Amino acid sequence: MSEDAAFTRKLFSGPCEFIAGAAELDALPASQLPEVAFVGRSNVGKSSLINALTGRTSLARVSRTPGRTRQINLFRLGGALVLADLPGYGFARVSKAEAAHWNALITGYLHTRKTLRRVILLLDARRGIMTSDEKAMRLLDDAAVSYQLVLTKTDALKSAEMRSVMENVAEIAAVRPAALAGIVATSARASLGIPELRQSLAELAAG
Repeated sequence: MSEDAAFTRKLFSGPCEFIAGAAELDALPASQLPEVAFVGRSNVGKSSLINALTGRTSLARVSRTPGRTRQINLFRLGGALVLADLPGYGFARVSKAEAAHWNALITGYLHTRKTLRRVILLLDARRGIMTSDEKAMRLLDDAAVSYQLVLTKTDALKSAEMRSVMENVAEIAAVRPAALAGIVATSARASLGIPELRQSLAELAAG
């Protein structure tokens, strides 16, 4: 086993503990560890993916009710990396005031969190890039925060459908200045793409 593979295995087999939840920027605790944020549309499968990555079943709360995550939740992984679970966007049933608060929270976080190293932007493979996703990409580009595009729920698509989605997402991402090259296709339920994404996150933790 290579040193990189050994480090990745150790990182994701180690403890993962809840640090804090913050509905306001000034409530976020300071951290010296590199931080990775997960963001995406409501019901994109964010909590399920975080649970799959960390090998837990209930670290991040999974709900059938979109918009359930109402704050930034921080988790410390293996004493080497912080995972930030951000509120979902694009869900129409929340009030305009609440949606505006979430947007301000996320925008402020992206612009001021000094330890933030990368954003994992989740896209539902069944729907591709939607208008709200494009807005999120513009926000990340404006904040100059590098982001990795990750497709979720890919087990629901046939091979031809998957190729079409990948090509479309790659074409849109190619002109985004802060988007990283390469798209990770995942399924939390089928454990697809989990090793690849773990390796990418471990590289950030290793510095």
